[in-house]
Amino acid sequence: MAFARSRREAMNYWPGFVDALSTLLLAIIFLLSVFAIIQFYLSQEVTGKDTALTRLNVQIAQLTELLSMEKTGKMSLEETIAQLRASLGGVEGERDRLKALYEGLSSGTGAAQGQINALGSQLEAEKRVSGRALAQVELLNQQIAALRRQLGALESALDVSEKRDKDAQSRIADLGQRLNLALAQRVQELSRYRSDFFGKLREILGNRPDIRVVGDRFVFQSEVFFDSGSAALRPEGQAELDKLASALIELERQIPNDIAWVLRIDGHTDVRPIVTAQFPSNWALSSARAISVVQNLIQKGVPPQRLVAAGFGEFQPLDNERTDEAYRRNRRIELKLTER
Repeated sequence: MAFARSRREAMNYWPGFVDALSTLLLAIIFLLSVFAIIQFYLSQEVTGKDTALTRLNVQIAQLTELLSMEKTGKMSLEETIAQLRASLGGVEGERDRLKALYEGLSSGTGAAQGQINALGSQLEAEKRVSGRALAQVELLNQQIAALRRQLGALESALDVSEKRDKDAQSRIADLGQRLNLALAQRVQELSRYRSDFFGKLREILGNRPDIRVVGDRFVFQSEVFFDSGSAALRPEGQAELDKLASALIELERQIPNDIAWVLRIDGHTDVRPIVTAQFPSNWALSSARAISVVQNLIQKGVPPQRLVAAGFGEFQPLDNERTDEAYRRNRRIELKLTER
């Protein structure tokens, strides 16, 4: 009986041993559950980190494109850089927080420590990516600074160019005023010589009814020099041209050489057409008469560079009436002292 009691007492250890094994199993299951939860949480954190890095890479690409827009996108680029820096600061904070969490879990089992080490490696890789992103941001900052320096140089060059342009415009305006003043003086001098010349012609030619002054022109009726339909000078016309040549030669001595003047001889006809072998039109007749006067004056000693011959035909009439008196008035030779 004593042996049976002793045997029963020995068998009483098994329930305690079973309880201990159950407790140990529950502890292991609990730890594995904790590790599974931690692993899930860390996976979520790493996924969020990858998403943040992807977004950061996209923003860096956008920033690179914005750089080509130079000055117009400069302010937006700076704002984007500020946002990137803020994002990087947030990412680094998350990295530090995860690192602290990993360090807190380092006292766990070997399998959990391996997972933590793997996560640490991933974080280091992410840190390197963040470093490259920061390097790209710094490069972009340097490029922006270079663009600003170029813009400053361009603005300085533009200011210098505008100043030179203003100075040139001032000089041009001053030269224009001086030139206008000089031209006005020359015109006044020429007007004075013209008045003297016409006055002397009036004295030489007398008060003939077929010679008159109209404005700034001396007007001779064509009959003074030419027969009807002819461009050959009449003897009476040559005598009048002798007086004119003497007045011109004296005038040429009086007018300074720096005044560019000419005496223009204009030939005019009446409206009635002329068609001959020698003169196919009124243009030809009026031009031939003006040339005949010029050639005669040159023969008398008038410098040829001071003479101009022009033919106007019937297109500059003094009288638009269709009468013999109007025709006679329109057939004329005009002398005009003018600038070259």
